[in-house]
Amino acid sequence: MAGLTACGGGSKGDDANAGGGADGALAALKKASESTGKEQSAKVRGTQKQPMPQGEIVTETEGAIDWSSGSTTGEMQITAKGSSAKAQPGAGKPTTVRYTEDAMYSETGDAAKAMGAKAKPWMKIDYDKLAEKSGAQGALVKDQAQNNNPTRSVDMLIASGQVEKVGTDTVNGEQADHYSGTVKISDMTRMQSKNLSKKEQEELVATMEKQGLKTQTVDVWINGDDLLVKKREKAKSKAGTMDSTVTYSDYGTKVTVEEPPAGDTMDFEDALGGGVPQ
Repeated sequence: MAGLTACGGGSKGDDANAGGGADGALAALKKASESTGKEQSAKVRGTQKQPMPQGEIVTETEGAIDWSSGSTTGEMQITAKGSSAKAQPGAGKPTTVRYTEDAMYSETGDAAKAMGAKAKPWMKIDYDKLAEKSGAQGALVKDQAQNNNPTRSVDMLIASGQVEKVGTDTVNGEQADHYSGTVKISDMTRMQSKNLSKKEQEELVATMEKQGLKTQTVDVWINGDDLLVKKREKAKSKAGTMDSTVTYSDYGTKVTVEEPPAGDTMDFEDALGGGVPQ
């Protein structure tokens, strides 16, 4: 989910300190957070590159999300590519994923063939069940999925206080101010996982540190209407570099999400033969 991205970015130039330095950058981001949050919905396009033991996996997403209720709902077309995805059923083909307040529903598609008679058109991942069975990582997925609105990256930079304006670029055909900052993984976990207990946060930080994750670079682009139009997050680990870019457009777009009929869904535990994601 988080997942939920065209890479690019400006370079530091003569306008790097425009807007009053760090104080000016923070003031601009606070306005952007407020304006973006009020819009309550948007269309989304994203690309995430993730290092895996078998090679890189590239996830492309396109759809729309709504955060008007406080939780994030929406529908996405998700396509997995890259060397690590080749062996997966349906690799390279778009899969429809629906996000409700309580669960995520993913079309089983080609993967249904491997499930045999128990297969159904949709797999349901109940956030509460995932959090219960997968510990801190499951709790993080639940928290991220239910609160994955565009303001999170902006608010993370504001809370860190480590941000500067680095230039102006063209995003979605319009000029947008580019801000950049670096956030410690421990601070990022605390700021982006407000619904997790202190113990769960500590477990997550320990897991990430074992993977070699220490900091994350966050870049955001704000247009003339004080709206977030692009964000990019990069983090290096022992396995390689995670690079995620998301663009936002058509703020205020209508988003309607319907749960698949209960008879057409199967729980993720059944799809995984009783196991759970770790």
